[in-house]
Amino acid sequence: MESVAFVAVPFPAQGHLNQLMHLSLLVASRGLSVHYAAPAAHVRQAQSRVHGWDAKALASIHFHHLDVPTYDSPAPDPAAASPFPSHLMLMWESFTDAARAPLAVLLDRLSATHRRVVVVHDKLSAFAAVEAARLSNGEAFGLQCAAISYSLTRLLDREHKLLRDHDLQPLAIDACTTKEFMEYISRAAGGTGGVPSSGLVMNTCRALEGEFIDAIAEHPRFKDEKLFAVGPLNPLLDASARTPAGKTRHQCMDWLDAQPPASVLYVSFGTTTSFRAEQIAEMAVAIKGMQQAELEILAHGATAAFMSHCGWNSTMESLSHGKPILAWPMHSDQPWDAEFLCKYLKVGLLVRPWEKHGEVVPAAAIQEVIEEAMVSDNGMALRRRAKVLGEAVRA
Repeated sequence: MESVAFVAVPFPAQGHLNQLMHLSLLVASRGLSVHYAAPAAHVRQAQSRVHGWDAKALASIHFHHLDVPTYDSPAPDPAAASPFPSHLMLMWESFTDAARAPLAVLLDRLSATHRRVVVVHDKLSAFAAVEAARLSNGEAFGLQCAAISYSLTRLLDREHKLLRDHDLQPLAIDACTTKEFMEYISRAAGGTGGVPSSGLVMNTCRALEGEFIDAIAEHPRFKDEKLFAVGPLNPLLDASARTPAGKTRHQCMDWLDAQPPASVLYVSFGTTTSFRAEQIAEMAVAIKGMQQAELEILAHGATAAFMSHCGWNSTMESLSHGKPILAWPMHSDQPWDAEFLCKYLKVGLLVRPWEKHGEVVPAAAIQEVIEEAMVSDNGMALRRRAKVLGEAVRA
């Protein structure tokens, strides 16, 4: 009988798939038996989009396809009242309804051949904790894919010292999502039957959220849970990093090599952002960016800053490579991440506050923020702070 089976159960959204993939690769590198369980399409998505790892590293993981009905999500609606990716809701609901049964079969099989089965599941895939609790030799840990400070803001009084001293003003979660998503979250949580978790794994570190980690450890809600701050989960590359073996170097990297140090603004808005045509036109006037999302770009010495939607995955990747962020939050936890970057860590500049998500940001306003980040004294100080913070994260 083998010792321990580590089972990763992600939530089917790229920033979530990616974090559990990085964690799985890290655990597999320590010699444990690692199993990554998701619908076939999302396994392929996670495999094809993982960055910073040798292609051979994927062979160290056992991938399992959870048999769920296929669902083709409709195209996003850039003109919708909310920028939340509501077009993905039916796919997420299908996953939550159908993935539990095949996961139970997999866990039963692993339970019979391993002394211990440890399930690490995305907090949004809480049904995995219920299936782990059925096993006599199983336990489950949730993975927090958002900033731990984001979760804490929902538990703290608005006059808490951490918020008051830094003028942090979190928005209610339902203000940045939709009614349908909140109902979905409520149904998913209700389906767990209050099964306790063995602990919480957090993609963060003390250099970024130390005060918030301490605060959550002291909160009564977490008094019986083990807390593990294990971030950043993404590989930490340096400016001289070569493309991992088995991967093709993107042509934009050759272009970056020819640019002066700290002269390039990298622009990426993740995988769930959609803009109206008018906004894309204004952005095109203001910036000339590249189109390939690679960790190597953030590590490259020519890259000065990152214009981002402020998803926590992108935030961790940028800060761990010492790059400040030009914040353009879109939905969910992103408005909080922008607030945290600009006011608490002081390594961000706000391009567009979330409250104005229904407006088109003119090219001149975008250009003003870019110029502040790239050529002003304040921008120089911003980049220095981000560099120091990146060194602390990597230490």
